Amino acid sequence: MKTAPRFYLGVDGGGTGCRARIEDEAGTILGQGLSGPATTRLGIDTAWASIARAYGAAAEEAGFGAAEFKRTAAGIGLAGIGRKGALEALQAIEHPFLDIDFTSDGMGACLGAHSGLDGAIVIAGTGSIGLGFVEGQPLRVGGYGFPISDEGSGADLGLKVVQLALRAHDGRHDRSALLSEIMHRFQDDPMEAVAWMDRASATDYAALAPTVMRHADQGDAAGRRIVQSAAEHIDTLVRTLFEKGAPRVTLLGGLSSPLEPWLAPDVRRRLKPADGDAVSGAIILARQRARR
Repeated sequence: MKTAPRFYLGVDGGGTGCRARIEDEAGTILGQGLSGPATTRLGIDTAWASIARAYGAAAEEAGFGAAEFKRTAAGIGLAGIGRKGALEALQAIEHPFLDIDFTSDGMGACLGAHSGLDGAIVIAGTGSIGLGFVEGQPLRVGGYGFPISDEGSGADLGLKVVQLALRAHDGRHDRSALLSEIMHRFQDDPMEAVAWMDRASATDYAALAPTVMRHADQGDAAGRRIVQSAAEHIDTLVRTLFEKGAPRVTLLGGLSSPLEPWLAPDVRRRLKPADGDAVSGAIILARQRARR
């Protein structure tokens, strides 16, 4: 007979950091921990080491040892878990828990946002994606990676502003305060922009997004054009998830708050605040696994 867990561990492993939380059966928080980036992009061993540091810190706060871990079900939401072979490699790692289950960090956030019920999220951050569950079946819209996808994301905003800045430099587009500021970052030299492009990541492009948002909010024509286009892409993600049967949709991510005022009125009216965070979702995953 399978031993019933007494404790639940939730871990949210993302590209910027990893968070862990331990709860008892009643949902009382016993311990929490933080560590650095945990994404399969850094390698499975590096991701797991970050996860272990986070749950180790939570265990220390909770006063947990090996005996308690043997009564703990773990749920792990991890960035990049969809990469070829990543899930199989994670499942092969020895762990100290009674049971363990894995999902993507996005699906963990979706579980947390809707308390494990049917619903969907749109994440607007460095990248963008629509994710959800309808009648227990997963949904996905977009989010295939920058620059071929992730429309409406911070990286997409950064790409669009660099493109327009170069056009304005050539005289192919009207100049504006925003485009002048972007070109100034490159010493008003297109070849500096080319050199930057050769080594720039999605995160580097997304670092330009706050500048775009600031100028757009101040009325800059180029900024408004870029942000309005991004908002339309997010509108489309939200509407598509509703069309696919999601009963509720929540907007999440670092760009969600600044971008929300730019969304269409019908979309803004239909958005629902999140019930909980991605760590809550990972704990829900652990509880669901324990009930199987």
